[in-house]
Amino acid sequence: MLMQSSAIFSSKPAWVKAVHRTSSTDSNSMAATVPAPKWAQKTVTLPPLRRGCHLVTSQILKEIRPDLSEFKCGLAHLFLQHTSASLTINENYDSDVRDDTETFLNKIVPEGRSAPWKHTLEGPDDMPAHIKSSMFGCALTIPITDGRLNMGTWQGIWLCEHRDAPTARRVVVTLNGI
Repeated sequence: MLMQSSAIFSSKPAWVKAVHRTSSTDSNSMAATVPAPKWAQKTVTLPPLRRGCHLVTSQILKEIRPDLSEFKCGLAHLFLQHTSASLTINENYDSDVRDDTETFLNKIVPEGRSAPWKHTLEGPDDMPAHIKSSMFGCALTIPITDGRLNMGTWQGIWLCEHRDAPTARRVVVTLNGI
């Protein structure tokens, strides 16, 4: 796993004072100290993976953990920079779920020379890969709580590779919060 780029857009957490005025006569009635919002962004390159659905949570976390640990509350946005693969959140325990999902996708999106697709310049698996990518999507948003991705016990991040020829895939992870 390679880290292509990294940028932190705020240094150590800065604290700012926010004042909420309940009336024009009581200007200090509800003063509170709140942390300033911050951002971090990193592009994670996942190694080539065979066709199918792959659990990549640990690879993503390995790359973002130092930045992620600085956030008390926020959102992690993951964006896959490709049109023939996808991201989704699903079962992280039983690998049969990933296999069954791949089987389902292959049944509902026809492939091969007899498929009705016009776009075949990049091979018979390319247009089906674009359709599958659109079905699952290329982006995820996950809450951050106390320096961790706040997913359910059985949830994990999947990279679904829809092409026959494996290729490295880039995921831009943007963290925002306090």
